Amino acid sequence: MNDSSSQRILVGVSGGIAAYKAVVLVRHLVEAGRDVRVVMTEAATRFVAPLTFQAVSGQPVRTTLLDAEAESGMDHIALARWADTVIVAPASADLMARLAAGMADDLLTTLCLATEAPVHLAPAMNRQMWAHPATQANCETLLARGVTLLGPDAGAQACGETGAGRMMEPEAIAAALLAERPARELAGQRVVITAGGTRESIDPVRFIANRSSGRMGFALAAEAARRGATVTLIAGPSILPTPVGVTRVDVETAEQMQTAVEVIEDLDVFIGAAAVADYRVAAPTTSKLKKSGESMTLELVPNPDIIREVAARADRPFVIGFAAETDHLRAHAAAKREAKGMDLICANEVGADKGFDRPDNALLLLWGGGERELPQADKRRLAAEIFDTCQQIRGIETNAPS
Repeated sequence: MNDSSSQRILVGVSGGIAAYKAVVLVRHLVEAGRDVRVVMTEAATRFVAPLTFQAVSGQPVRTTLLDAEAESGMDHIALARWADTVIVAPASADLMARLAAGMADDLLTTLCLATEAPVHLAPAMNRQMWAHPATQANCETLLARGVTLLGPDAGAQACGETGAGRMMEPEAIAAALLAERPARELAGQRVVITAGGTRESIDPVRFIANRSSGRMGFALAAEAARRGATVTLIAGPSILPTPVGVTRVDVETAEQMQTAVEVIEDLDVFIGAAAVADYRVAAPTTSKLKKSGESMTLELVPNPDIIREVAARADRPFVIGFAAETDHLRAHAAAKREAKGMDLICANEVGADKGFDRPDNALLLLWGGGERELPQADKRRLAAEIFDTCQQIRGIETNAPS
């Protein structure tokens, strides 16, 4: 990448009412001295005229993949090579779906496939579209390929509804882009993360499990890799794609997860994001239990406490854990952090509309002598905030905006 004063930023604009915010984003980037080019989809031009972006950026705006006049000066491959950073704001559900499918059916998607520069997306859509499993699956695919998601935020939307899906404010997007620099503060460090739930067998076809999706742990793994760490992700059963640059170890039970953690030495940071079953069946049967119509009693025995064991190591790493509580969040989380010897605990309430198996969450971070509340946000954004907090506690400079 060029030095910050000559950073070249390609701003992609897809169709959506939030396209007007992209004008403000371009203005902030130009005022910061960045060289900015704008590429718009056909749908985007129906919300904001290309001339508006041309006036703000001081450069011609590209809208067509096969434009003979433009191609003579800078074809789409040359433009893809020109960029140091690509940001698509707003990124509509349609645009994200096309990128996830690897389509190159317009100039913007073609550029995103052809560039070697970091690609950032600022999603903007109705809250139901954002929460839809198809959109979330596309997000996971893009995240695994190394795309960075900025937002979305939660709040009032143009459709009159309120919820997650609102485009991150232009000032915040600009701050994130301007704060990027080649140095990555976790380079040379080893980070181990557990993610997802565990399954404890009852018989060959039944098991005890929980509602954990693994999204938080996978988001943390992607963020650690983005910051340059050597990352091992120890995952319970999950269909989520492995983030780019991450070594994944698949396990099923708590004991298997414990074994996978024990063999890894020389850790710098350990994050226990997995929802490990507290108990397992004492004696799972080797053949299927038949329904008798009578009540059944299962003997349960405690599972290993992986976080406590890691925190007790002679060469202990920085230890981060999670607490999901239904009541007395702060008190229960503080007690858990103290009892298990964690350096930092991330606590959240669980219930019908919060906690497990959701793309977003709200967290309370507690550490010795400090706390921080993270409002409802996408788990990928929360992962970045958690690492910023972790590095600040450890006294390591971060890439977070000042």
